[in-house]
Amino acid sequence: MLEQWKFGEDRQEEGACREQLKARRKELAGLQMKLKEAGLPVIVQVEGWAASGKGVLLQSLIGELDPRFYRVVGTKFPTEEEERYPFLKRHMERIPPAGKILFLDSGWMDDLVWSSLKGDLTEEELDRRLESARVMERQLAAGGYLLVKLFLHVDEETQKARLDRLEEDKDTAWRVNRDDRRQNKNYHRAQKLFDRCLAATQTEWAPWKVIDATLGAQGLLDAADFLYQRLTQALERRPAPPAQQLTWPVRPMPSVALCPEEGQMKKEEYRRLLKKYRKKLWEMHNRLYRARVPLAVVYEGWDAAGKGGNIKRLTSGLDPRGYEVHPIASPTPEEAARHYLWRFWTRLPKTGHIAVFDRSWYGRVMVERLEGFCTEEEWRRAYDEIDQFERELTDSGMVLVKFWVNIDKDTQLQRFHDRENDPAKQWKITEEDWRNREKWDLYQTAVDEMIAKTSTDDAPWHILNSVDKRSARIQAMEIVLRAAEEAL
Repeated sequence: MLEQWKFGEDRQEEGACREQLKARRKELAGLQMKLKEAGLPVIVQVEGWAASGKGVLLQSLIGELDPRFYRVVGTKFPTEEEERYPFLKRHMERIPPAGKILFLDSGWMDDLVWSSLKGDLTEEELDRRLESARVMERQLAAGGYLLVKLFLHVDEETQKARLDRLEEDKDTAWRVNRDDRRQNKNYHRAQKLFDRCLAATQTEWAPWKVIDATLGAQGLLDAADFLYQRLTQALERRPAPPAQQLTWPVRPMPSVALCPEEGQMKKEEYRRLLKKYRKKLWEMHNRLYRARVPLAVVYEGWDAAGKGGNIKRLTSGLDPRGYEVHPIASPTPEEAARHYLWRFWTRLPKTGHIAVFDRSWYGRVMVERLEGFCTEEEWRRAYDEIDQFERELTDSGMVLVKFWVNIDKDTQLQRFHDRENDPAKQWKITEEDWRNREKWDLYQTAVDEMIAKTSTDDAPWHILNSVDKRSARIQAMEIVLRAAEEAL
């Protein structure tokens, strides 16, 4: 794409381009209000060579826009803190809410090319991160986001001249660093890397537009025209990727209705094992911290199954400075205005730390599915999206443990009545619990399908039979310890 590029072709008169650009910018401002009304979130990713004019282009594109409804973010090398999370986290957590535009001054591509030039990424790591970028873009596009991707291209001599000019002026010399010079000295190698990134993420729903950044106003106009075209098309019909038919290797799992009941654990045995595993968990947590291994524990289960008590016993053996429990309820307006996985990307544990999710992203294929909070197409697509999301976590080195806390229908009814009759526990029972119980069979079908489709080798489900809460608590501790030990 870049190697065969011919610079300066079809050059137009500068003054005419500026007049057309002025008119186009006003039209973009008019479209901005339509985006807001339609609730269409837009990501404009501006990539390109050092000194190719990304800042000038961004200033041109936003010139007539209402600053209340867009945001410009510069993405440079990840900080030491950001490197302690999965690669996609810092990119996903910046996505805009519905009706707003995010302009990215470089995104994931700049990071990958710089890292490859410096030798920080192997060929295999680069391929894996390009796959991650494809996954992210596909999920965002399927979730209703419009992706507009621009690449500013300059030749080797023009880039060098611009870097020299910037360095000669004391007010702009700070903008040129050693990495910019390295890129110019390794121009042809960098060009191959840019080409590789462009080819790997060129799709019908998120195409790249290469801009000749040697053309001045004409290049700015080409970028504005492409943005205008993509926005108008999306307002008429949002482009989305076709349905993806992936086959994930999963473990055969029984129906939760067929899981055998555990015997009742005696109180003395429970107390002995609880003390033993608390000590082991504390030691394990220290080892995870030293090895910088993150751990995420997901709890799903029936209402009144005992998730809260199970979480309480698990965390009682952990260093409170190194874990956080996330109770997941209905999404806030800020969360609902973004891709449904956004609120989980923002809650991931950094290396050496532990996150416990009291309910999770699986709400998409249970509560949201059965209560009509998403379409059938959306919840069916979510199985693949969740498997991809979890693969991103485990590929980054995170240990992921998933529990379904299981009880039978009669046990649930007894616990509901116990809560109603205990003043200290009445807050735990709500009308929603009773409504969910009426849909027990529907939920059981959804749970079985969820477990069957998402119990992958790297993130299998563990069914905790919690009719006996003591046994379930000890079992959860044992599973977490075993998973952490395998990772360490």
